[in-house]
Amino acid sequence: MRGRNNKLTQYDPGEFRRKLGTLTWLVFFAFTLLISRIWYLQVVKGETLRQRSKNNRIRLQEIKPLRGLILDARGKILVDNQPSFDISIIPEAAKDVESIIKKLAYVCDESNVKFFRDFSSLKNRRPFVPVKIKRNIGRDELAAVETNSLDLPGVIIDIIPVRKYIYGEMMSHILGYVGEISDIEISKDFYGQYRSGDITGKLGVEKQMDKYLKGVSGGEQIEVNVNGRKLNVLGRVEPVSGYNVMLTIDVELQKICWEAFQKKAGAVIVMDPRDGSILAMVSKPSFDPNLFNRGISNENWKKVLNNLLCPMQNKAISGQYPPGSTYKPFVAAAALEEGLITPDTKFYCDGTYMLGNRTYRCWKKHGHGEISLHRAIVESCDVYFYNVGKLLGVDKLAEYSKGFGFGKNTGIQFPGERGGLVPSKDWKLDKRKEPWQMGETISLSIGQGFVLLTPLQLIRAYCALANGGILYKPWLIKEITTGKGQIIKEFFPEVQSFIPVSKRNIEILNNALWGAVNEPHGTGGALRRKERDVCGKTGTAQVVGMPEDEEKPDMKEVSYQHRDHALFVCFAPYENPEVAVIVVVEHGGHGGSAAAPIARKIIDDFFKLKDKRNGFQSGGSTRLRRQSGKDRARSNEGLKNKD
Repeated sequence: MRGRNNKLTQYDPGEFRRKLGTLTWLVFFAFTLLISRIWYLQVVKGETLRQRSKNNRIRLQEIKPLRGLILDARGKILVDNQPSFDISIIPEAAKDVESIIKKLAYVCDESNVKFFRDFSSLKNRRPFVPVKIKRNIGRDELAAVETNSLDLPGVIIDIIPVRKYIYGEMMSHILGYVGEISDIEISKDFYGQYRSGDITGKLGVEKQMDKYLKGVSGGEQIEVNVNGRKLNVLGRVEPVSGYNVMLTIDVELQKICWEAFQKKAGAVIVMDPRDGSILAMVSKPSFDPNLFNRGISNENWKKVLNNLLCPMQNKAISGQYPPGSTYKPFVAAAALEEGLITPDTKFYCDGTYMLGNRTYRCWKKHGHGEISLHRAIVESCDVYFYNVGKLLGVDKLAEYSKGFGFGKNTGIQFPGERGGLVPSKDWKLDKRKEPWQMGETISLSIGQGFVLLTPLQLIRAYCALANGGILYKPWLIKEITTGKGQIIKEFFPEVQSFIPVSKRNIEILNNALWGAVNEPHGTGGALRRKERDVCGKTGTAQVVGMPEDEEKPDMKEVSYQHRDHALFVCFAPYENPEVAVIVVVEHGGHGGSAAAPIARKIIDDFFKLKDKRNGFQSGGSTRLRRQSGKDRARSNEGLKNKD
């Protein structure tokens, strides 16, 4: 016992107290750190962490609005909306994004991960905002993703309304298409209220009327689980659909023009000369606007981009062509107004015209003989207009051409219009640093040389002849309405100016245009119809200049890109015209053989459609008043002495 006591008395209690004190300080220090951390997290970072926790449970989700409908003049839907399913991912919920992407690729049976994105480039995005990784998935992919949703944390399906262009290529140049706004567009003032990812119009009516069509986004406040799946809707603001836009276009007439033009390249416009409204507009070749709905593929984009016939260009408003003989009535109008010629003025045509040592040919090899203005327009005599052009001079002709609206935009409610070109002495000196030559005036007098017009400019000028001299601003937007039909904005005909031609001279020209279709040897004979009183003019525009001492070759022997453009412009009926048509066939050859038959089909079907809608048989009580060629000739003679 004594030994044990000795051992106990040998232990030093001071050493124990020192160890206990050290342990106590360590525990105190640990608790101090823990309390400090708790204070920091709850007090200093409390609000931030509470917000992050809330974001992890409650999220705001944007609801895209339905874009407004686009309708034709009779209320038929041209552009509708349909649902599209997109795959998005919330990186914070997915955590291992690359792993989830690989699972998604397996689930969707994709051998290569076509929807992979570099998420490192999205560091500045807001947390818990979904990132789009694949658009417009099919029903099978949708079912596969929903079935495997538990294995795909952070992956969600968005339902997005997309455009449905019901008539595809037939209406694409009028309607345009939509797409995601670009960084360049966002930087412009016009797009001040748009955000990245918004859908905006890219062409045609979709672009021009975008602010009315786009609508206002709504949103939902939703509660989600740990995998990002929606559990409950806590609040909702309904989106506001865009306004509907009604056009002046008649889709049935548009279809008639589309089918009549077949597979040729060029443009057709049908206009009402009484108010300048556009009833149909076709540009070929065309493109399918539905390809752009959710992003066009590289393959399809290359096909469009590499097509030498320019399917993305609306040739009706931006195609610039030499007008050929369709320009002759305006040359005649200028000479009549200046008193340089009268309806009785005659020139002799033997098939050639000499200017110095150069020979200019008429299209008719052996000439027209002695010919007056009326016959010169009816038979499209080039030599007659060579003489008239020389009398006028380029600057006077340019002055009158501008009076007909040539050389500048018409102001149509449409993006992409071009203004054409009306040359003058000053223009050539400024642009080419060369003086104007008389030979260039000779070419200009038959619509060749430097002059360039768009189909829209040309048909508008013919409409002014048809309606007595009024140049209307072309328009194709009729009204903007709510979904319930309440009119928000309405458009009306707008008179821009009056052509610088007297009523008497307009009547002289119109008689000649009637003769070009209805009289013997008229170049527009393809439009001659017993029941339709049509006035019109053919045109053939050279693409490549030919030496004056060489005969023009047969167009069938010339390569396609070097063939002449074919034009035809007409209006009907002679009294109180209701419709005007222009047809431009690129590299089509002669206007009378290539463009006029298309115009005839359109004119015939226009009146058949009208009779059908009015409940009459074609050629019945709506048959149009007409006169014989002899009666027209008498009328023309009577105009010579008219004030």
